[in-house]
Amino acid sequence: MTPTTPLMTVSDAHMVYHARTGGLFRPDKVHALTGADLDIAPRETVGVVGESGCGKSTLARVLVGVERPTRGTVSYRGRDLWAMTADERRRTIGAQVGMVFQDPSTALNRRLPVRRVLRDPLDVHRVGTPARREERVRELMGLVGLPRQLADALPGQLSGGQRQRVAIARALALEPELVVADEPTSALDVSVRAQILNLLLDLKERLGLALVFVSHDIQTVRRVSDRVITMYLGRIVEETPAARVTAHARHPYTRALFSATPGLLDPIDPIPLVGPVPSAVRPPSGCPFRTRCWKADHVCAESMPDVSADGGKTDGMHRFRCHHPVGEHESTRDLVAQATGGAPGAAATERLP
Repeated sequence: MTPTTPLMTVSDAHMVYHARTGGLFRPDKVHALTGADLDIAPRETVGVVGESGCGKSTLARVLVGVERPTRGTVSYRGRDLWAMTADERRRTIGAQVGMVFQDPSTALNRRLPVRRVLRDPLDVHRVGTPARREERVRELMGLVGLPRQLADALPGQLSGGQRQRVAIARALALEPELVVADEPTSALDVSVRAQILNLLLDLKERLGLALVFVSHDIQTVRRVSDRVITMYLGRIVEETPAARVTAHARHPYTRALFSATPGLLDPIDPIPLVGPVPSAVRPPSGCPFRTRCWKADHVCAESMPDVSADGGKTDGMHRFRCHHPVGEHESTRDLVAQATGGAPGAAATERLP
């Protein structure tokens, strides 16, 4: 990809929530995002993958300005969002960044008809005349394939797929440069997931959008993305060109994640992950993945690995955090053999709690 000024930049972002589990006077701290660094280029599709609770949705909310990081910066075209006044931030993010939420049945106001749902962003940002806003509503409905007769329908009168089309149209109302889609198909029937995904990708190309696509469906992420971000326990542990993520990812967790859905033409057993899933309230020392990693040793317990980068063909796009990265040309079969009792057994005995 040709170097260009990023649309969005997240730098050393941390997100810590307070939970009541620790008691009234000393609540526990949930480390939902830790040290996140990410650039998003114009017209690029960035996929974000990881298990439930890894921080994907928190990262999405930070990107669209719904959450202010506890520490770190979020910048739009080089300008720190949280150094802006509230009004300037609302105008900048509201107009330039759209979000499609996971469940359209809760993301849309059930008391407002489709026309009002789509017109609200235009009214709030005072876009054009009232007549122009009504015209824009019709344009948006046509853009996402909704018949005009649904303009006066309430969300509860629509199918799940139609509601998500309304949500996508609302995200596009102000002609943003970036759309963040947080699990946009997971709440839908299987029969309509492909339709909504294809609609998003078609609109991305037609409108020249950048897209952040958060999903559990890792093979879909691989197919639709330019770059794949792997998250684990609130950390970005790898950033991989999509074409390389299945066979050439360097972080053990990324390789294990993608091995869980192998191709039909070359079926293999997935790389097993054993050991406890750590808590975001009390994350382990050092590398957060070490409690489940077959390569882990005392070094992994002592320090979080620095960011490493592959050179050559990847042009610095492939970055990972691992003390003992997977060899670039090691096959998944090799890693399955290692993880199920091969050579790395000795290293596994050195793991610290």
